[in-house]
Amino acid sequence: MKNTYIRVFRAFTDENRLRVLELLTKGEQCACVLLDDLQISQPTLSHHMKILCEAGIVTSRRVGKWSYYTINADGCAYARRLLEAVARHDMKRVLRIVRALRRLRHPFGVLSAAKAAADDASRGCCCAK
Repeated sequence: MKNTYIRVFRAFTDENRLRVLELLTKGEQCACVLLDDLQISQPTLSHHMKILCEAGIVTSRRVGKWSYYTINADGCAYARRLLEAVARHDMKRVLRIVRALRRLRHPFGVLSAAKAAADDASRGCCCAK
């Protein structure tokens, strides 16, 4: 149960992950763009993106061999509710929020298959343009 909010808090505890989030505020970004801007290795980026996606803060989608990332509004709203509950010293509420989300099959939403397919057909890597 605590793992859910631990993942959310962990997402914000690294400078590279915060830099990724800053880049994603401009909109969806291809992994190749993030790599260029951050000057980190591909395995390091993959590690950070896995943490952000597991926390629900970021969503990813694949287009061929390219990965695109975007900030997940639902995941950010969840993180905000957790932080607000902690700020009010209301850990019972934090635990209640976590339990409620665990009952949902996909707590942070998933891009619909039809939308993903339509996007896949219309885009390649942004670096290929």
